[in-house]
Amino acid sequence: MSLLFRKHYSVEEAREMLPQIRVWFSEINALTGRIHETDQNIAPRVKAGEDLGGMAVSQQIRDMTRVHSILREFHTREIQVKDLQRGLIDFPALLDEHEIFLCWEHAENDITQWHALESGFAGRQALWH
Repeated sequence: MSLLFRKHYSVEEAREMLPQIRVWFSEINALTGRIHETDQNIAPRVKAGEDLGGMAVSQQIRDMTRVHSILREFHTREIQVKDLQRGLIDFPALLDEHEIFLCWEHAENDITQWHALESGFAGRQALWH
């Protein structure tokens, strides 16, 4: 049997990750809000041809770098970020020796759904335990 993922999470392992994942999503939301706000403030000046730099641009670059760093945390753990705005992620798991995803969204209190790799969010089903 050929597997796509090296790491497969049990429901318990995925649930143990949720507190940290909530922190990461909260940080991403704050950072992307600040990035968007900076974009709104400097866009007219860039359009007018100003050569910008300084603290606002430097902070925006640091914010973007931090978002990238957090996304790398998901990637190194093979947790799939499906929708950054919604906080929708999938944890690779095994069910009867077949790879599936444990599906979780930031608005949910717990991991209660799974779906086949190819079915996506629309194919979500209740967990087996």
